[in-house]
Amino acid sequence: MNRKNRKLDVKRDGKECYSICLEPDFEALPAALAKLQVEKRKLCIVTDTAVEALYAQEVRAVLEPCCASVSVFSFPAGEAHKTLDTVRRLYEHLIVEKYDRKDLLVALGGGVVGDLTGFAAATYLRGIAFVQIPTTLLSQVDSSIGGKTGVDFDAWKNMVGAFHMPSLVYMNLSVLGSLPKRQFSSGMAEIIKHGLIQDTAYYEWLGTHSGPVAAGDYEALLHMIGESCRIKKQVVEEDPTEQGIRAWLNYGHTIGHAIEKLKDFRMSHGECVAVGCAAAARLSQRRGKLTEEDCERIEQMFCDYGLPVRVSGLCPQEILETTKLDKKMQAGKIRFVLLERIGKAYVAGDVSDEELLEAIRCVCGSADAQNT
Repeated sequence: MNRKNRKLDVKRDGKECYSICLEPDFEALPAALAKLQVEKRKLCIVTDTAVEALYAQEVRAVLEPCCASVSVFSFPAGEAHKTLDTVRRLYEHLIVEKYDRKDLLVALGGGVVGDLTGFAAATYLRGIAFVQIPTTLLSQVDSSIGGKTGVDFDAWKNMVGAFHMPSLVYMNLSVLGSLPKRQFSSGMAEIIKHGLIQDTAYYEWLGTHSGPVAAGDYEALLHMIGESCRIKKQVVEEDPTEQGIRAWLNYGHTIGHAIEKLKDFRMSHGECVAVGCAAAARLSQRRGKLTEEDCERIEQMFCDYGLPVRVSGLCPQEILETTKLDKKMQAGKIRFVLLERIGKAYVAGDVSDEELLEAIRCVCGSADAQNT
């Protein structure tokens, strides 16, 4: 079999930190784990109930021959369970099963699973290793890369967390076939964002390949996900703890997170980010950076991939006030990510409430019924 795959190595301080492996199945997982010397280590697969039913036993069967033992910890699916209470139950499982500092956690699932597992790994016994096996498009191109981990605290998203790099990110692209269409589209928001902030050519490629991507063409998916991972890898390598350009990855997220919270997570993360990106594009236009045509093309791109660029049922002033709860506030001001042009982002520290409110009003209007 000709295995079409891709491997990227993430570096820190010039040295290899971990690998990102894009594969067509789980077959190569043991080989990818070999450099971690797992033969005498215990592995705990952390997953949610939805992914457990689909892939936990398959992954367990692949892992058992190459390590000391494997256990599975599962929690109910959904953002509502990305909490310290779930982390506490995971700690209890690890303690009862006698996991020590040389053992390993395996995050099998989407962003909720990856973020929570990474946070538990960062804090259990003051830090143990973990592996990301992301099973959604969103987690493959975004949350699994870069070492940002965390959980929600009451109504505040990702307010408690730590930077803790994975030891490996292993992506089985075939699992994307099990994703509902809406969840796949959610991941496309981060992919389009990557093109907008750092790669014009990639953005243009996305504009001409919506058909093959929607059809699940493997080579198109391999190229698309590989390029998105490359962009995020480069940003993370240059700025591992979000002191500089890594903030660009927050394009669309300040307004997006506010909408996500006000909608009680009834809109997906990607849907909210798409609306936030449209608003940020309009703000960029008002600062003379983008043209009307640029903004229309950006909005059409999101629509072509099944994403909204408007939200209904929310008050613009309420969205504005909710953005002020953003954890990226500095000295009472939001560090807002805008576009210098398509393919290049920058951080503005001087966005006024009036500017922000005007941009929010541009995206408050009719939206698909699924998002109201």
